[in-house]
Formats: sequence, C-alpha cells, structure tokens
Amino acid sequence: MIGCSVSVYTYAESLEINEKITVTATRQPIAITQADSSVSIIDSSEIDEVGHQHINQLFHSVPGGWISRGNGQEHLTAIRSPVFTGSGGCGAFLFAQDGISLRAPGFCNANQLFDVNSEQASRIEVIRGPNSVFYGSNAVHGLINVISADVEGVQNTVAVDAGGYGFHRLKGTFSQGTKDAGFAILGNITDDDGYQNDSGFKQQKFDLIHQQAIGRWQVKNVLSYANLDQDTAGFIQGELSYKDDDLRRVNLNPDAYRESKSVRAHSQWQTEIDQGVFKLTSYMRWTDMRFSQHYLPWQAVEENSQQSVGVQGQYEKHFAQVEFISGIDIDLTSGELIESQAEDFSATIPQGIHYDYDVGATLVSPFVHTKWFISENTQLSVGARFDMTKYDYENHLSDGDACDEGVEGCRFTRPSDQSVDFEQWSWRVGLLHAISPNQTIFSNLSTGFRAPQATELFRLQSGQQIANLDAEEVLSIELGWKAAWDSLQGEIVVYNMEKENVIFQDTQRQNISDGETQHTGVEFNLRAVLAENLQFDANLGWGRHTYKSDLTLSNTNIEGNYIDTAPKVLAGARLHWQALDSVNFRLEWSHMDEYYLDPENTATYAGHELFNLHSTWQVYEDLTLSLRVNNLTNRQYAERADISFGNYRYFVGLPRTIFASVSFTM
Repeated sequence: MIGCSVSVYTYAESLEINEKITVTATRQPIAITQADSSVSIIDSSEIDEVGHQHINQLFHSVPGGWISRGNGQEHLTAIRSPVFTGSGGCGAFLFAQDGISLRAPGFCNANQLFDVNSEQASRIEVIRGPNSVFYGSNAVHGLINVISADVEGVQNTVAVDAGGYGFHRLKGTFSQGTKDAGFAILGNITDDDGYQNDSGFKQQKFDLIHQQAIGRWQVKNVLSYANLDQDTAGFIQGELSYKDDDLRRVNLNPDAYRESKSVRAHSQWQTEIDQGVFKLTSYMRWTDMRFSQHYLPWQAVEENSQQSVGVQGQYEKHFAQVEFISGIDIDLTSGELIESQAEDFSATIPQGIHYDYDVGATLVSPFVHTKWFISENTQLSVGARFDMTKYDYENHLSDGDACDEGVEGCRFTRPSDQSVDFEQWSWRVGLLHAISPNQTIFSNLSTGFRAPQATELFRLQSGQQIANLDAEEVLSIELGWKAAWDSLQGEIVVYNMEKENVIFQDTQRQNISDGETQHTGVEFNLRAVLAENLQFDANLGWGRHTYKSDLTLSNTNIEGNYIDTAPKVLAGARLHWQALDSVNFRLEWSHMDEYYLDPENTATYAGHELFNLHSTWQVYEDLTLSLRVNNLTNRQYAERADISFGNYRYFVGLPRTIFASVSFTM
C-alpha cells in the first residue's frame, strides 16, 4: 500500500518539531525524534483546519493508513494493512483515549472511533506497527490514541458549521483556571440529513476535564460522553453503480439504523517518588449499542453493551545511563450481546432470538521496559509484557442450533457455558543512533498479538460447537531514518510484518485460526517551508499485503494472492498558502489506486482522485470565518467497494460539498 500526501500548515513554527512535539508511544512523554518507532501526529491546528465531518478526513497525512468511510459515522481502519472487513477485524488495532482502550480488548467494535471526541482533541497519535509491549492485546497493526486537551490549552470559543445535505454543527469550549487548578468543558452537537434517501445522523460529544495539583500529586480527571442516533444507508449494488446519478442516492435499507451511547471516565494521578515518576490511572467504561445488520439479507438486529473498570499503574526511574519503566494493567469487563430477527427468512435463518449471552472478562498484564544509553549518541531499548486473559461465557438460551428440530444446516449455533483462558508474551527490542545533531537512524524488532474477540469465540455458526482459537501473532521488523532542520524534516521507514494464527471464517462458516499473511512496505514523510508564506509536507508509503497460506476463504487456492481491500497506492498533496496575515488557503489532492475486492483477485475497484479546498479568514482577533469545499471537481467515486455473492457493492462518496464555519473567541 502506498500512502502519500502533501500538506502545508498555517504556521512555520509547526515545522520546528525537533524537541517540541512529544508522543506517548512508550506511555510516557518523549520527543518524537527520540522514538525508535514510527509515529504520526495530527495536532490541534490540523484538526481545526480540516474541521472534519468524518474521522477519515484527518488520515490523509498518515502513510500506509486509511480509514474507510461507511455511511454516516461508520468506518473501517487500515494501518500497514488492508481494510479488515470480516468478523473481529477491528481487533487488529487499538483505539484509545489518553492511552486507555475505548472498548475492552475482547469487545472491540470496528466503528468505535465515533465514541471519542476527535473533533476537539489536543492531538491524535498514530503508532504504525505493533505496540503490544506497552498497550497489550489488539495493538497488532497499529494504535490510534486520541489525547484529550489540557485545561490551560482550552480557550473560550463558540463555532457554528453548516454544509451541504443538511449538515449543521455547534461546537463550544470553555475553561477556567490552569492545569494546576482548573476545569474545561468541550462539546459539539451535530445534525446531518444525509446524502442518500432516508439517511443521516444526530450526534453529541462532550468532554469534562478537571486538573489540579494536590500536594505532590498532579491530577487529571476526564469524563467523556458520546451519543449517536443514525439512520443508515447501506451499500448500493451493481457494477459501477456509484457512477449512476439516480442509483447513488438510493437507500436499499431505509429501515437501517445505529444507536450508540458511551460514557468513559478516568482519573490520572502522577507524582515523583524516590527520584522516579509514579503514575496511577483508574478508569471506567460503559457502552450501549443497538443497530440493524443492514449488510445481511435477513436484517437481524444486534444489541450489545459493556461495563468495565480498570487500573493502569506505572513507575519510571532514570539512572545514570539507564531508564527503567515497569507497570501493570488490570481490566475487568462484563459484556452482553443479543441478536434477534423480526421475520422469518428461511428454515435455516429463522425468526426470533439467535444469540443471548453474557461474557465476563478479566485481563491482567504486567510489563517492563528498559532503555540503555550505550553512548552519547546511541540507545538500546528492550521490553516485555505478559497478558493473562480469561473469558467466562454464559448462554441464556438453549445450547446448540437456533433452528427448529430436524432442520439441517442451521445458520446459528449457541455454544454451552464455558471459560476460556489465553496467556501471551510479547516483546520488543529497539535501537536508535544519532548520526548527526539533525539525523537519527532507528530499528526495532517486535511482536504484537490479539486474543480472540468474544464474538469469534461464542457467536458461532453452522454447527460449530466450540471455537478452538489461538491468539493472532505478528512479528515485525522495521528500519528508519529521521532528520530535522530549521525548515525541512523527513523520515523513511522500511518494514516487514509476518502474521500467524490469523482468525477468519472459512467457507463452511467455521471460525478458525490457522491463517498466515505478510505485510511489507516503505513509508516516507517530508515537510518543508518553500517560502515565507508557502509550505508543504509529503507522506509516502508503499505496501504489499498478501496471503502467505491458503486460507479457506475460497474454493480456490489463494496463497500468494493480494488481500482484498488493500490498494497498493494511496497518494495525495496539500499545498498551503498564507496569502495575507489573516487569510490562508490549502489545496488538497488525494489519489486512491485500484484494489481487489475478493480473495481470488478477480474483481477490482478502479480507484479515484479527489481535490479539496480549505480557506480561513481571521476577520478580527476574536472572529474567524472558514470555507471548505470537498470533492472540488465533483468526482463520482466510492468510499469503499466490495463484492458479495458476485454482486458489486459500494459505499457512495459525496459529490461536491461546501461547508462554512464561523468561530468566536470570547
């Protein structure tokens, strides 16, 4: 996969990231130039400038990364990977807020980024490649960590956005005090009528942040709430139907919907102990979601909920030439799932409740990481983690098939009550060397893993009574070079990842874990100031994602084939011009290459090119106007293409759409 974009930022000082930008790739702040891993930063100025209506609009600057937009706020993710579309595919990535997983590790949801207030985050960190040593299960291909604002960085503002197809959004922020004693409220309310018939969504997100110094402790408390009420439009069908003006707006599932609520809270306490730093974070999660499975012909409804509590403890100590970090994560979750169908579809897909079960999950994960400064210019890091995961499953219906007695080939199978344990080691070795004051080279060899998701273990089909699944494992090696000068910075990374025990559903609809895949690529970042008022940055990645074994996803041998939904080329360019002190423009071009739609590599999507134009005018010190034109040339395209039972299916890309914003600072 190639990912390329060229961007320009409003302020020249945004290029000076040598020691200014810090990241939490190792769960404590370090300068990005001192990270022996690949990290992309989407900072608050970029978030404000893009003014995204969907999270995927922020990810053009992440090489090898693609968040595929579904309808409304739905999405699927790719980081050094294809877009995973199957059951449990979301487990390949860890989505977090302030280092805490948005959902419990065994209860992921592919769309869970709509649970977090990305619109008003201080920054978003994207760690490309595995990071299981610090973050545990699910950080296989990458990590997306949304960092909440600090009180002192929040201004008192009100903004109103309006755009095509009935898009309206009200955003507001308020703060009082400083990080030593203060609080902030950030919130946004969105109403979108939708482009397709009988679609659209209403969404509300709020963050309440409190910070205070209590004796020797620095305390930060965060309470987050998100609510989504969506009328969903599914795929349109027919080859190249996304180019038909009439078919583009058709909603084949007018009754489809998604309702999702989430509440998260965490309290982080940090202090110095014995010349070291001790950090203790306690948290809770609550989610409740109900949605129609519009992608299935029988239109079942799923209801799931989770309640979690957990704690993260970490101690960091610096000696003369050694930095030592140790910690433990504990997570306790209770999850429920009900799947039901209102009308009969067939004898093997009957009306009624297909599944109704509870799962209690316990996760205990100690870890240790050591960084040794071999010389003034060279550092070696070694880390290890041990994860112990236990699922306790209870079925509330009859065991076995959900169909009437005597029906053969029943689609839905309910396993009997059981407990399942997984124990997993992960490790990492990294090396970083400064070859000059402005240049470093780095390498790392690391492993990542994910335990099977609860749905993969207990929502079985076609007579499978028990899923004997192993944890997915990946072995990754990467080599990189980073450089930063006054007006130019760059990065080149080469990686190879080999994944074993890949979990998938075979042609007999059995969940098995004997697949192997390979992911190889090159990534490139460049940022430069061309003139005092003209800037750009560029990101390039090339990737090859293939089946390394014959996964029984097809009746033909697919070993060596490209994995579907993995474009080889993603490219783009953004050029920013500061026309006046108060006026700036940014022209963005993005390109998506063709990709295969099936494991047999017989069907393709041709790809597309898009242009976007953004402009901001600071009328007064406290008044800013913004104008954004997405899909400037009105290109007909698909956000994602798919094929099912020989039928081409597409999520429709929006035509030319204009958005305007007015922002007041008080």
